[in-house]
Amino acid sequence: MGKYKSEEEMLENYDANKYKTPDGYTSDIAVFTIISTEVEKHKPPVKELKLMLIQRAAKDAEGEPNVEGSKWALPGGFVQPDETAFEAASRELEEETGVTNLKMKHFGTYDKPGRDKRAWIISNAHYAIVPENQLVKRKAADDASDVQLFNLEEISQLELAFDHQQIISDAIWIIKKDMALTTLAKNFLPKEFVLSELQGVLLTVLDDSWIKLDSQFFRKAPSLPFIEKVMDEGELKKSNKWSKNKAQLYRFTDYEPFVSIYNANY
Repeated sequence: MGKYKSEEEMLENYDANKYKTPDGYTSDIAVFTIISTEVEKHKPPVKELKLMLIQRAAKDAEGEPNVEGSKWALPGGFVQPDETAFEAASRELEEETGVTNLKMKHFGTYDKPGRDKRAWIISNAHYAIVPENQLVKRKAADDASDVQLFNLEEISQLELAFDHQQIISDAIWIIKKDMALTTLAKNFLPKEFVLSELQGVLLTVLDDSWIKLDSQFFRKAPSLPFIEKVMDEGELKKSNKWSKNKAQLYRFTDYEPFVSIYNANY
């Protein structure tokens, strides 16, 4: 027989101190973009996936040594009592990099013991993949001494703070899934594009053999259900912006792919 007769009575006597709780709650944000670089006449720009990282200040606001100081890290910080983890992610991103109004998604919670030298701190991870023009005004501030864009090879050579290497790896996997299962690619293409431009965007993230092999890609891509050929007064519209010979222009339709995990081919 218990001591209390009702839930109300139990709550009046509830002792939260009986349970160990985390010492801090943070939000981290992985912001990716696709950078275009023109390298050769008559060929589409080379596209490369990059991630925005901050360099943690060597000293904190009080002039004391900063934990993981001078290491590169994802933007982020502590969640305040009056905000959600998502709201904290937006605030910290603006405070540390000056970047605002990004469409972010939550993708993971990180709570491995010892992930933070200071104490038991749990972090929520968010990600965004945005056109490069949304990051041009980035500027280091607050706890960040620098902010830069790095490609994946460069990131592998950096000494990252906390468990951010794991968070980044997980975020890349999420991006691959989004690129493969949604029409995410259209955010990095003009309204009308040639197939080689679409191929370039896809290859920044995906490693499918049919996308890499030109002969297969240019044969299969026109049948993708979410793109269509552009017409101009009843004629096929073409462009020679990226080739010596005119190539067919395409555009995305309103079709949104739906992929079932119960596909009969499994």
